[in-house]
Amino acid sequence: MAGKRRFTVKKKLYITIFLILIIPFIYSGTTSLLSQTELDSSSSITESFVQDYGSIETHFCPQEDCETILTNFLASAQESIHCALFEVNLPKVQQVLSEKSSLMDVRVVTDKDYLDEFNHSFVKEDSWGLMHNKFCIVDSKKISTGSMNPTLNGATKNDNNFLLIESQILAQNYDDEFQEMWSGTFKKGDPVKNSHVMLSETKIQNYFCPEDHCTERIKGELAKAKESIHFMTFSFTSQEISNILLLKKLDNLTIRGVMEARQVTKDSVYQQLLYQGIDVVKDQNKNNMHHKVFIIDGKTVITGSMNPTGGGNTRNDENILIIEDENIAQLFLKEWMEVYD
Repeated sequence: MAGKRRFTVKKKLYITIFLILIIPFIYSGTTSLLSQTELDSSSSITESFVQDYGSIETHFCPQEDCETILTNFLASAQESIHCALFEVNLPKVQQVLSEKSSLMDVRVVTDKDYLDEFNHSFVKEDSWGLMHNKFCIVDSKKISTGSMNPTLNGATKNDNNFLLIESQILAQNYDDEFQEMWSGTFKKGDPVKNSHVMLSETKIQNYFCPEDHCTERIKGELAKAKESIHFMTFSFTSQEISNILLLKKLDNLTIRGVMEARQVTKDSVYQQLLYQGIDVVKDQNKNNMHHKVFIIDGKTVITGSMNPTGGGNTRNDENILIIEDENIAQLFLKEWMEVYD
């Protein structure tokens, strides 16, 4: 009887995944095939890594003083500061940007819904959808990015990650994206110029959504997993990404996740993952668990501003990084354990 029950459960899982996979394909028709062909063509051109030299600092809020870390980063600017920030209301950050604006080239793009929080001549708003980025470029050689909005909640209450990266090539990628938005080009634009960067000895992939097909990039990386996938997601509604987790579960990989409790709605994949036996829990932060993170085999991290949702992939301005570095991945895994518990 036990063997028959296991067979029935596994059969149910296969049928569920088959329906999930085949129904979107039937409705999308040849359009999905064309999109994938274009993506494959683009990938074949950009797979080689461009060598660069620099460093990555990894920080987690609120256990670290992310407001001071960001303020000091911006204060270090000698020539320029370009920021794309969904929302900015931290007084120290507002102050340093205002002070620097009288000394050098300071420009900020923000979401139209939050322009009133920081409205100056050097600040522009987007036109529609969400300008959901959280990055700054300093002196064309350093960037800050991650999931943290420079707000009181983002820095002091919500669970977030915050990266400081020194890399001229990545800085150029981010500045190219910034310049598009500053000139009024939102939710579209040219594909990233240098998507694959070898930063010293760390492999990094860098993409901007929607023009770089971020969901496909995430799926491709998750598909490489051999042992485990851990995830921390504020909002998770992408059926395509969920399908990869379900298939990897069938391959007997360890799949474990934490999702923001307030975002577990009828559109969330939470119940589906839970029903199929994946270890996924709602977070316990009385504020928000705001990460958008996947950790693969304890060696690779996917992070950035993009939630794994349809909006994050196609309707918002977003950025992601795929970082192959075991030391950094272990820092994120430690954060995952703290959030999970």
